[in-house]
Amino acid sequence: MGEIDEGLERASRTRAIPQSTAARVRFLVRSAKGSTRAVAEELGVSQRTVQRWLKGASAPKPEAVGRIEQQVRAKWQPRVRQRTRRAAERDGFVLHVQAQFGYSSAVGSSDDPRMRTITQRMPGEVARRLYAARDAGAGTREQEQVLADALQEHYFKDGGRRASGLTTEINGMNWADFEVD
Repeated sequence: MGEIDEGLERASRTRAIPQSTAARVRFLVRSAKGSTRAVAEELGVSQRTVQRWLKGASAPKPEAVGRIEQQVRAKWQPRVRQRTRRAAERDGFVLHVQAQFGYSSAVGSSDDPRMRTITQRMPGEVARRLYAARDAGAGTREQEQVLADALQEHYFKDGGRRASGLTTEINGMNWADFEVD
């Protein structure tokens, strides 16, 4: 997994799973449309045991606690990822990146590659292109190019207000983080 994929993964973990085992069991029952039988089958326990856990009459054994957490993570994270992705595509995101950028520019300016740490607000269109590339199975290089094009337009050229002849590419990325509001 590349730096961009890891950064997108970290951004999607904005909400933690429920902390208490009782809350986790309630979440599983809600996600199973109220069926304690379905939850019991998933966890390998009896339906009555799940009902006792919900009432607080008994506590799950440690191995059951592990299975409960695993099931909650499997069902919780896709929902959080989906909400995070919709928010990023709608409202944009803040990109924090440390990478070596290469430049091609007009005569008389420095085009030496240099390491930069950049924090830049990106519009939703960039998120849509990045997620589309990721969904299409694009590798790290293609995803870096999407970010390089976006940074070229929104950071280096400042939306067309400067550096009109500049082209930018990422020659190496140390890390990338994404903040979604």
